[in-house]
Amino acid sequence: MDVEALRTFVAVAGTGQFQAAADELGISQQAVSKRIAALERHIEVRLLVRTSRGSRLSLDGQVFLPHAKKVLAAIEHAEQAVRPGSRPLRVDVLNRRIAPAQAVYRFYRSHPETDLDAVTLSEENAAQAAQAVLEGTVDASFRALPADQVPAGVSAERLLDAPLELLVGPGHPLADAPWVSPADLTGHRIWIPGIRPDTEWAAFYQALSEAFGLSIDALGPNFGDEALMDALADSASLATLVGSGDRYLWPQTHDLRRIPVHDPTPVYPHVLLFRSGDQHPVLTALRDHLRTAGPRTPHDVWAPDWADR
Repeated sequence: MDVEALRTFVAVAGTGQFQAAADELGISQQAVSKRIAALERHIEVRLLVRTSRGSRLSLDGQVFLPHAKKVLAAIEHAEQAVRPGSRPLRVDVLNRRIAPAQAVYRFYRSHPETDLDAVTLSEENAAQAAQAVLEGTVDASFRALPADQVPAGVSAERLLDAPLELLVGPGHPLADAPWVSPADLTGHRIWIPGIRPDTEWAAFYQALSEAFGLSIDALGPNFGDEALMDALADSASLATLVGSGDRYLWPQTHDLRRIPVHDPTPVYPHVLLFRSGDQHPVLTALRDHLRTAGPRTPHDVWAPDWADR
């Protein structure tokens, strides 16, 4: 059934005049007549009776009118539900401990009236997250995805570079260094449990290993962040890499050390994926915030070749 024909019928019923309905809808009287005729053919009943004074509802028209109004109201509610700004912006931050979650939280703190939902698609890789954006499961997602792998209909903007830091226990040879370079990490075992094949973080750490000759592995079971902190505290040789803005907690007795990595500074290139042409006002505000208020990117950045600016 033609929604515009329904809308026209309700307008004529309300005004009692084809011309008045045409003026209200911003169309010609001829267009009103054609819409009404098409609607009557579709439902096979006469809805309006023309008189010398205009038009009045037939008996069938009187029965049909309240249903037509309900249909139009339901359509209006459906449109309103998905109109930009009428619902929370749904953002995938991947993991609540890492830089994207912290960046979105800072944005929310500076815009407390903002209506948004932060979710974690932690089991999906970058390609799957991009598909979730395209399908509308989420409005945006922070991922590291090469430009040639961004699907049509999705836009990508690199808005958040997360510098890496070395995390070690007090007995590690580098524990007291004020900073280290990637070259200083050669020969040290860097353990990052939980790296899964076919994920963007696996590709990132593979590129980092190859660029600087590092030994990065995910051997052994992943018992979670707390178990990783315990292992680092007890080891004189084990190290891991974390983002400078990542939030990890450990007992004070662990005495773990976060050591900046410079010369160059490896950064994890978080790209914000969103549907092309999405006009959600919170998405626009978030992008503006990340461009202007995000953490400053170091001058000596290293990122994989596939991470386009």
